[in-house]
Amino acid sequence: MSHQTEELGNGKIGKLLFTYALPAIIATTATSLYNVIDRIFIGQGVGAIALAGLGLTLPIMNLATALGTLVGAGSAALVSIRIGEGRREDATQILGNALILNIIISLLFTIIVLTFLDPILKVFGADAETLPYAKSFLQIVLLGNIFTHILFGLNSIMRASGYPVKAMLSMLITVVCNIILAPLFIFVLNWGIQGAATATVISQFIGMCWVLAHFFSEKSYIHFEKPGMRLDRKLIGDVFAIGLSPFFIHVCASLVTAIMNWRLKEYGGNLAIAAFGIIGSIQALVVTFILGLTHGMQPIVGFNYGAKQYDRVVKTFKLTVWYATAACAIGFLSVMTVPELITRAFTDDPTVIAMTVPAMRICCAMMLIMGFQVVTSNFFQSIDMAKISIFLSLSRQIIFLLPFIAVLPLMFGLEGAWYAMPAADLLASAVTAVILLHFFRKMQWKYKNSD
Repeated sequence: MSHQTEELGNGKIGKLLFTYALPAIIATTATSLYNVIDRIFIGQGVGAIALAGLGLTLPIMNLATALGTLVGAGSAALVSIRIGEGRREDATQILGNALILNIIISLLFTIIVLTFLDPILKVFGADAETLPYAKSFLQIVLLGNIFTHILFGLNSIMRASGYPVKAMLSMLITVVCNIILAPLFIFVLNWGIQGAATATVISQFIGMCWVLAHFFSEKSYIHFEKPGMRLDRKLIGDVFAIGLSPFFIHVCASLVTAIMNWRLKEYGGNLAIAAFGIIGSIQALVVTFILGLTHGMQPIVGFNYGAKQYDRVVKTFKLTVWYATAACAIGFLSVMTVPELITRAFTDDPTVIAMTVPAMRICCAMMLIMGFQVVTSNFFQSIDMAKISIFLSLSRQIIFLLPFIAVLPLMFGLEGAWYAMPAADLLASAVTAVILLHFFRKMQWKYKNSD
């Protein structure tokens, strides 16, 4: 067992979480930040309608992400557990299967979506104004979809196998390249929204090369080996079983975003969709910070759960929730006190600003408890309890949010659409708390019987 993985079972929880989570936080937050910066560049350099067009691409981008996390998150969790069990060869086979699956799935998705791109975008709410922007962006981004899948999928495995700093550098390389290239292509070369898409593809290709170089090196604890490059049906089933939770999160996010866009267009027009895109970017920035924490939590929890050190599992979870709540508090204070300042970074359009400021306060009203729900859902995924994780993921999106989006606008118009989000956050967190308390009772019993 390598020094990195041995520490997972023996090191101090606080130090371990800091060591693993900090690089992951930097990586995920930086990734979200460059998406925010892309929107700022597009909003300021192309216009509010282009921003709305970009918002209409979110359901498709979420579907692509869903397929990527189906493989990436499931593989990473299994790698942590197998390493904790001392089964390095099995972890190596998971790596090889993950690479092949990412290639196959990404190519199939690209071919299907590009073939039917116009009708798909129209279903998601595109019209004569927004369709050209959304189509121009996606045509380029989808051609680089294979780079995205390999980059993010294998980067999760890199982190899970004991290389959190290298995993962070993968994302930082991608982000820095994008921040340099996007303004060059948009403002200097006047490529508009196509420039933003081109910058994204080139940046992710460079990041992918970095990740592949790590796994081709025999110095890495797990690396590509010929026997592991054969697809194994049972292994694929195990990967998908764990990856289903984040997969459903993103599929549901895609569905919710599409329906939300329909409602916003009906009650507020394309500029309301632009406002939703701005709010979504800020929420995503907070969520990705929390996801960075959970990425740091995942190898610690997975290893110790595999090693049956249940006290360390519980301590890691509680500390992660505490940090996530602190991050949510900072985000909450920001959107409540300076929403106009945040909005003006994206656009100077007075109509969009007037619409976004009150909507941002409403949509983020339950941000303080958002971290608890996200961490808990990912916690169950990390210990191979996919069914619970999937249910918690679906509870907010499907059980609560979709009905609220369908009903509240009928009663309160555009404002009703905004209120759907905090209402769903509140109820989903309550359900999560009940399930978690029940689980902890079982965990205490396991711990007592493992002494």
